[in-house]
Amino acid sequence: MALRNKPVRREEPLPDAEIHSEGFRQTREARRGALVEDYVELIADLIEDGNEARQVDIAARLGVAQPTVAKMLTRLCADGLVSRKPYRGVFLTEAGRKVAEESRIRHQTVEAFLRSLGVSAETARIDAEGIEHHVSAETLEAFRRAMTHRQA
Repeated sequence: MALRNKPVRREEPLPDAEIHSEGFRQTREARRGALVEDYVELIADLIEDGNEARQVDIAARLGVAQPTVAKMLTRLCADGLVSRKPYRGVFLTEAGRKVAEESRIRHQTVEAFLRSLGVSAETARIDAEGIEHHVSAETLEAFRRAMTHRQA
């Protein structure tokens, strides 16, 4: 991609500072929640797959070190999303199951929408992993409506 000599100009004036800051606030909140949602969703997937959600498996699937997982599991326990048992895996609480289910639904909706646009399965899966944390309920509903109209 060639660099431009002229900066790209905004099409509209800057919004009011309070309105402008809302978008940034929502993005910061989504970033904070993304890791929690990724962990909880993965724990649910491992349990559903018939396995225990063990620290070593979580680390391998997320591509992080076990001490990183241990620190996050401590946070998830404190937040009431998981429970741990000595010499056993990690288990979701009712609140953790709810977070996992909501995250899974968002992920599946975003992935299906991307696929409906012609994005390859692998790219849609990877892109949905990031987008799912930042998309609003309104946008998800618009994705669903767009997919319904395409099928009609």
